[in-house]
Amino acid sequence: MPNGIAYLMLLLWPFVTLVMFRKLSVERALIWSILGGYLFLPPLAEFNLPLVPGMDKVSIPNLSVLLVLMFGMKQKVHLIPESRAALWLVAGLVLSAIPTVLNNGEPIIFQVLGSGGIVFLVDQLPGQSIRDIGSVLIAQVLTLVPFLLARQFLSSEQGLREILYALMVGGLIYSVPSLIEIRLSPQMNVWIYGFFQHSFEQMMRDGGFRPIVFLPHGLWLALFICTALLSAAALTRRAPPTDRRKMVFVIGYLAVLLVLCKSLASLVYGILLLPMVLFLPSRWQIRVAMAFAVVAIVYPMLRNFGLIPLDAILAQAEAFSPERAQSLGFRFANEQQLLNRAAEKPLFGWGGWGRNLVRDVETGAILSIPDGRWIIVFGTFGWLGYICEFGLLALPLLLMGLYVHRHGDTDLSPFVAPLTIILGITMIDMLLNATLTPFTWLTAGAILGHAERLMARPGATVRHPTRSGPILGKPMTQKEKRTVF
Repeated sequence: MPNGIAYLMLLLWPFVTLVMFRKLSVERALIWSILGGYLFLPPLAEFNLPLVPGMDKVSIPNLSVLLVLMFGMKQKVHLIPESRAALWLVAGLVLSAIPTVLNNGEPIIFQVLGSGGIVFLVDQLPGQSIRDIGSVLIAQVLTLVPFLLARQFLSSEQGLREILYALMVGGLIYSVPSLIEIRLSPQMNVWIYGFFQHSFEQMMRDGGFRPIVFLPHGLWLALFICTALLSAAALTRRAPPTDRRKMVFVIGYLAVLLVLCKSLASLVYGILLLPMVLFLPSRWQIRVAMAFAVVAIVYPMLRNFGLIPLDAILAQAEAFSPERAQSLGFRFANEQQLLNRAAEKPLFGWGGWGRNLVRDVETGAILSIPDGRWIIVFGTFGWLGYICEFGLLALPLLLMGLYVHRHGDTDLSPFVAPLTIILGITMIDMLLNATLTPFTWLTAGAILGHAERLMARPGATVRHPTRSGPILGKPMTQKEKRTVF
């Protein structure tokens, strides 16, 4: 059970957000309001109010930044994307709540047949009613707040750089409690918020511990450190020569921390992507990220139709590590159970409250464990929700890839390509884990906003006005091109 400090932190975060917007630039305040809430607010703790979604470490920061920007700042907030495809996907993701709720009005009853043919009602999951539509709609809108705000306020070169800088600094800050947990065992959440948020056994690996701090799982923390490492590499590549030695030390420090997190997937991501971010041209980074997005979209479809060679994949994993192969086989088995369940309501899904899970027909005990984000979305909101959510995350990468194909990478911000890599690899990880976070949405929104700028003026530079760059819409001279790019 969360203690009083946990709920106090949730209550104080709107005021923390307001102070940040008063003291910092809009870009930095927006980023740290979302990222700070994700990193430091208590997991699982929430305020349950009638007819609205639970107010937790995701919804409270999202709602806070929206209200502060709408009513406490001078800037006008424009939540409607300029991209028509993005607009349709946003509308589809939000409004998918309506058919999902309307198609799940029946309760799911668990009963057992006793002696004499008497049926005993054990438990039930309630059906969803029209009054639940508002709650689900609000939850969907709040989920998209970082995406929509980042599209407007973080699409400039300064905004993109601030995202990378925040990821790097956040990783360095989080390294302190992470190293403490690696040495002493994962106890930060217990010491501060009074409870442990997951299975302690899953934090034990290779004769030691992997950290979790205030995140949902150690895998989430490892992926975050991986993104911090890639961000540090991107900033190192653009740093002045006098600062590069310090930045190389930061890269080495975060790389060691990533190894200590004991997550094979995130470690592989770091090994493969670090050289790409350091040495590949921007156009090739974007193409790699676009390939990641395509895989993330296509895999669930192929998996749903039984076209993925699971046995061959497991055989390769077995050759590398029997333990990892066993874990992967467990995931595949659970996916198949959940796919069979989702196939009963493929268009709009089973809705919330765990109705999408496989349960014992008599006791109601959960028999399946959903790991990948894609199977959770597919089971909850069906094909409509899955296509809209994954399509909205992939769209910025596809638009950036289309622009690079047509115009090259001359007018790109030097900071957008590494962010596409980070978003792309997060989408790949979402096939294995439910690692979709508010900061993922924020990154996707910033990339979409930058793509919209580029698409709007394909014949002119689109860099945001900065001290070191030309003015938006003003064609660059040859001298400017040589000095800036």
